[in-house]
Amino acid sequence: MFISQEIRGAIIDHPFLQHPIFKGAQIMYSWKDFEIEKGKYDFTILKHDYEHLKRFGKNIFIQLQDVTFNPKYKAIPDYLMTKEYNGGATFQYNDAGKPEGWVAKRWNKKLRERFELLLQELGKEYDGKIEGINLQETAIEVNSTTDTSFSEKGYIQGLKENMLALKKSFPKSTTMIYANFTPGEWLPRNDKGYLSSIYQYGEEIGVGLGGPDLMVTRKGQLNHSLKFMHEGHYTVPIGIAIQDGNYIGKTGDEKEDAENKSRQNLVPLLHAFAKDFLKVSYMFWVNQEPYFKEDLLPCFSKD
Repeated sequence: MFISQEIRGAIIDHPFLQHPIFKGAQIMYSWKDFEIEKGKYDFTILKHDYEHLKRFGKNIFIQLQDVTFNPKYKAIPDYLMTKEYNGGATFQYNDAGKPEGWVAKRWNKKLRERFELLLQELGKEYDGKIEGINLQETAIEVNSTTDTSFSEKGYIQGLKENMLALKKSFPKSTTMIYANFTPGEWLPRNDKGYLSSIYQYGEEIGVGLGGPDLMVTRKGQLNHSLKFMHEGHYTVPIGIAIQDGNYIGKTGDEKEDAENKSRQNLVPLLHAFAKDFLKVSYMFWVNQEPYFKEDLLPCFSKD
């Protein structure tokens, strides 16, 4: 089990550091955190977090972000947002047609080449030192209407090339992709073989598979990532992230009732589902309060 942190500083003096059931922390870093200028890499913040966790006997698992969920922020370096890389990133749109974040153009060959160089530099310094590294989720709200350079098949091919680059750069540490949904496909009624091919390819090249949002009653998750995790026979690691809202059966974009003290503690159910039904190698529990301290920690003895 790992704690999942969106805010780096939150690992300082956190109770998970003293709890033996947690093997480390999954920490999110954006592409531009590491490549501060074209070809200039700086892993200072990663080194700081790595050494801090190491002092407590904990490991670090990197989540490398090229997507944001706020239109005010982009995860990629500024130099990529030029004509040479076809703008580098594009808006994601919600159901109301409003921008809700940015996604790197993973289907753009030149951009992927730059991403591979980043992975190579990271791997040179941290392969075999860190517990693992995962690529962000495959689900994006983009289509050929919102971005004319996009194609479904080109996107899937881009994901696979990023997976291969990740594995080549990190042959020792665990590698993983969050494969949950893909544009243009909705299972089971509209199966184009996109998501299944990602799971097959991960097993083929040795990249672990998983997803965000442990939603045990939501048909969307049950018909996509959770289905493939449960029904597949894998030699690669499988991982699941219990994200914002999951502690009360929701997602982070839904209204939560954090003050409801009579709420049901879902942690035992979530843990059993992940361990026994999905048979995961990794569980990433988001540091969302009050659920982390009030619901999660009391469920596990320190003995």
